[in-house]
Amino acid sequence: MMGRGDCAWGPGMVGGQYWQRGDGTPVTTLDQARARADVFASRLGLRVGEVMQFSKNFYAELKTPSGELATEILVDPADGDTGIEYGPAMMWNTDYGMHHRDQPQERPRISPDQAKDRAQQWLNDRGGGLTVGEADAFPGYYTLHTLRSGKITGMLSVDASTGAVWDHTWHGAYVATSEH
Repeated sequence: MMGRGDCAWGPGMVGGQYWQRGDGTPVTTLDQARARADVFASRLGLRVGEVMQFSKNFYAELKTPSGELATEILVDPADGDTGIEYGPAMMWNTDYGMHHRDQPQERPRISPDQAKDRAQQWLNDRGGGLTVGEADAFPGYYTLHTLRSGKITGMLSVDASTGAVWDHTWHGAYVATSEH
């Protein structure tokens, strides 16, 4: 059993995922979410990039010291629990996900432009008039904001090998973004 504030990596933890228990204090602002994300990121030797607030959680992208996108995490607003985002970050991330590999990987077969095209086609097939933003490259996949009239509504990801699309339905409604 882990104590409060512990962070674990290993085969016994939810498929080898990173997770950090919060202190039980609600997280209500982007600055508080960034502070939680900073603690989590520092344990991995990473730093926090964009932080977003949604109605159901806070989202943060983590970057390597050189500025490359590394993974995506969620901060639970109820208690500050922080962990690798479920979905693409767990399943498709070749460096920080469940299927992380120790050997060098082949280059992605899907380019950022192809990922954007696939994501847009996926949205078009479902109707609703949403468009996609730029494709941010994480190890093994891309994440894109979904937009309505140029304003963020959510996000989705595209697998860099297969082109499969995964909608981030767990966030709820978009509230705000903080970039540093």
